[in-house]
Amino acid sequence: MWALLWKDVLLEVRTKERVSSLFVLALLIVLIFVVALEPERVQGPEIGAAVLWITLVFAGMLGLQRAFLIEQERGCFSGLLLSPIEPGTLFLAKLLGNILFLALVESVAAPVTLVLLKIPWSWSLLALPLVLFLGIVGFCALGTLFAALTVRTRAREILLPVMLLPLLIPLLIAAVHVTSAILAGMVWTGVWLRVLLAFDVIFVVTGWLIFSQVVQE
Repeated sequence: MWALLWKDVLLEVRTKERVSSLFVLALLIVLIFVVALEPERVQGPEIGAAVLWITLVFAGMLGLQRAFLIEQERGCFSGLLLSPIEPGTLFLAKLLGNILFLALVESVAAPVTLVLLKIPWSWSLLALPLVLFLGIVGFCALGTLFAALTVRTRAREILLPVMLLPLLIPLLIAAVHVTSAILAGMVWTGVWLRVLLAFDVIFVVTGWLIFSQVVQE
């Protein structure tokens, strides 16, 4: 698993294609919201939470499409499946890679977003990285599974969002509620945080268990 993860990291260090494109897209989305909305509305915690998660979803969607694309374009995906590597191990390696790249982008994009939206400082913001990480884990767990399912189809750019976004609704609702409370200065530890945790556990375990069936199809 670690060798596969290191291969993806080394390839990204050499090309810098995924992280750079994700960061540019994330920054453009934030700038569009800042320019389009009135200054009073931009500073609201609900708007700030929505902008953060819309940015993460669209940037993450671009990153997920590239997770298996390099292997597929070079004819290596079938070789990975025929190798003695367990399919679940391949899933975990790709999942960790997606989490790493998206977390790296968000570690820069989130502070920039807070500054541009003029979100006031509060101690509750210290909990924001944890919430973002939980959301990234759930997003990448489900996204990695569907990226593997659609990578060998011609319409993968269309199929992936169509299949993925409806299933992400519980995660996004919970994440926006928790993030909005944090930006408003409250430390949120209620039911929505437990929904995030449950979503992560369910889809990480499910993806690991059924990945072999997904790639064989």
